[in-house]
Amino acid sequence: MKFGIIKERKNPPDRRVVFSPEKLQEFQKKYPKAIIKVESSDIRVFSDEDYVKAGFEVVKDISDCNVLLGVKEVPIEFLIPNKKYFFFSHTIKKQPYNRNLLVAILEKNIELYDHETIVKENGTRLIGFGRYAGIVGAYNGFRAFGLKHESFHLPKAETLADQKNLIDELNKIKLPNLKILLTGSGKVAHGAKEMLDAMHIKKVSVKSYLNDVFNEPVYCIIDVLDYNKRKDNQVLGRIDFYKYPENYESNFMRFAKVTDYFIAGHFFGDGAPYLFTREDAKSNDFNIQLVADISCDIDGPVASTVRASTIADPIYGYNPQTASEVNYKDENAIVVMAVDNLPCELPKDASVGFGELFLENVIPAFYNDDENGVLARAKMTENGNLTARFSYLQDYVDGKE
Repeated sequence: MKFGIIKERKNPPDRRVVFSPEKLQEFQKKYPKAIIKVESSDIRVFSDEDYVKAGFEVVKDISDCNVLLGVKEVPIEFLIPNKKYFFFSHTIKKQPYNRNLLVAILEKNIELYDHETIVKENGTRLIGFGRYAGIVGAYNGFRAFGLKHESFHLPKAETLADQKNLIDELNKIKLPNLKILLTGSGKVAHGAKEMLDAMHIKKVSVKSYLNDVFNEPVYCIIDVLDYNKRKDNQVLGRIDFYKYPENYESNFMRFAKVTDYFIAGHFFGDGAPYLFTREDAKSNDFNIQLVADISCDIDGPVASTVRASTIADPIYGYNPQTASEVNYKDENAIVVMAVDNLPCELPKDASVGFGELFLENVIPAFYNDDENGVLARAKMTENGNLTARFSYLQDYVDGKE
């Protein structure tokens, strides 16, 4: 089996890679029969020389490799027919802008394994950059607070080397007695929690958060049954919520009344209630001043997220009374940080972490006959057709949706 680490060609450039040189060495040591090549790249966070020093062949042409590993979408003109590709295709939700990419993949007889489709039997994702989105998102939110109130200045995350540097910068600032709310229970939320804990911000219970006044910054982490409730007031557990979201309504406003800084690290499923609507945000009881929307669902469950922002220009304002975007310095603005590619700001750490998960959860499947079904579940296309699991995309491919 020949594996190729491909050059990232999507614009804007992404410096991340599936495997750092060190993790690639671990891969080679664990599976000595694997042949691994690295496509030359002038943008990757690790240089060609780093891979050469680690003992790998860096080449201009990887067309002799069977399995090609990348991060972002491969431009259609660079797709090599009859290969197995791993990358984020951004097609599984029928994203219109990538329909032609999926069509080309089918036409070129490519086996596509989208990183988002690499899951356990219960659907839980096995790999991803979520932790690093949480780390950078929490940092960027504090940076936005400092800029809004002109109380401190944090450097951009992309100018810092790693998570430790981000934490060092955060520990230089002095915060007022903020109440910080974090939603979620997955990798994104845990990444954000790492940063709050590293700042020694006190974690409090839901009851205390809602009812008590503090003379220091505090945070509370909440999950779906904290900010949603059944319409009939029964309490039936998370499984019921996931199966029957239509039976629930948002209970988020009780948190919005007492929150200064909201970090949205949750996963929002189809059919679930919005956390807060545009009407909710107009209420006199709505007191959130700052939203770091790491989940970044546009015009969705977090009403202030009217668009994704960018690494270059990460902050904008949302006027709840006019339900429109304004300058974040506006006195009536909710400050919004909604960058949708946050891990790109920490490419070295993110690449190391991603490679660790990929080596643990994916590579073994190539050498144990896929005994856990990881590759079978993840495979989107085969022999020029969609696999059964992804047949729901056929109308999308045909241009009917």
